[in-house]
Amino acid sequence: MNAQQDPIVIVGGGIAGLTLAMHLHAKGIACTVYERVPEVKELGVGITLLPHAMREFTALGVDKALEAVGIENRESAFFNRFGQLIYKEPRGRFAGYEYPEIGIHRGKLHLVLYKAALERLGAERIVTDRACVGVDQDGDAALVRLIETSTGRALPPVRARAVIACDGVNSAVRKQFYPNETVHFGGINTWRGVARRKPIFDGRTYIRVGSIKTGKMVIYPIVDDIDDQGRQLINWIAEVEGIRPGPNDWNKPGKLDDFFHVYESWTFDWLNVAQMVKESDFILEYPMVDRDPVDRWTFGRVTLAGDAAHPMYPRGSNGAAQATIDARVLSEMLAKHPDDAGAALKAYEAARLGPAYKVVMTNRDSPPDVIIMKVEELVGDKPFDDLGRYVSQADLKALSDRYKGIAGFALEDLKGR
Repeated sequence: MNAQQDPIVIVGGGIAGLTLAMHLHAKGIACTVYERVPEVKELGVGITLLPHAMREFTALGVDKALEAVGIENRESAFFNRFGQLIYKEPRGRFAGYEYPEIGIHRGKLHLVLYKAALERLGAERIVTDRACVGVDQDGDAALVRLIETSTGRALPPVRARAVIACDGVNSAVRKQFYPNETVHFGGINTWRGVARRKPIFDGRTYIRVGSIKTGKMVIYPIVDDIDDQGRQLINWIAEVEGIRPGPNDWNKPGKLDDFFHVYESWTFDWLNVAQMVKESDFILEYPMVDRDPVDRWTFGRVTLAGDAAHPMYPRGSNGAAQATIDARVLSEMLAKHPDDAGAALKAYEAARLGPAYKVVMTNRDSPPDVIIMKVEELVGDKPFDDLGRYVSQADLKALSDRYKGIAGFALEDLKGR
């Protein structure tokens, strides 16, 4: 088998891996996805798909399936921890974008992508129960070392003309090239959960309350009509600084007592936050971590994509969007350089490394909730009578627009694409 015939191997069947596989299939480029879990299930909590993510999903033809199982956001609203409105703005198509902003259960998103990839590529090209433990290279190909996840049994290596690591923040492939790297923990832990309740406001609002200094909460609906009582499934994320000295485990069941004291007084006329948290179906605990940006993703016939390349704080709803952009650009470069995989991967790196770096650093230092932090800085940690005495709505809009520009979904940037 020559290099032109060898498939592209994609390590990881998450958002980046599955969207890349569908892009490559559409361009007639053979690829195989190896996913570590034995069975793909509907797991996780909420995620927001911003217009630039939906632009990519629209190009893949899965937008209608995602809209059918998610909720289209009409607006985003920012409140202080006393429940006072600071700023709000229309979102997605309601703000003039061609593409919507969708709140969705992460598991439902994953299943839509997984089923679409299975239908297009076939089950033989989307292989589960396979974990990558390393990649070797010679001049002609890369050899992917795999084990069967469920048993730990070593499997014969798979030959590939290029290997794309889409295996997440704890990427085994990335660790091969950066063995001494650790995750960056900024002193913030998060608790996440879902609750069933009547719609908040119009049932189409993405809500941020409070700042990281005094306790922050993000709240938005992800499933409509969850029962015959007209309730929605509401996703919430609590961010608290300094409760623990180090990062907690991933997907660890959360304990209400560890963080509830921060929110027990949050009873507003528009939402009883404390009650919502107490009545949640479950609570998970996550660390707020990313990794320091690196100046190289590509090593010969191997490159990194998605969270394996640029893990970022889960602020601003941007991780999924950046992963889908990676996938599209990678497929374009592999099509442009059909006989030189190394050149294709370097071209992808040159196009994406700089923009991703900006988003990672902005999510650390100046995320969208900087709007609330700015008001808290000007007013103090207290209710206000007239916010206009301290800051104008135009100034707050400028902060919001700045993040959109850096993150790649400013309205003018998406028009005509």
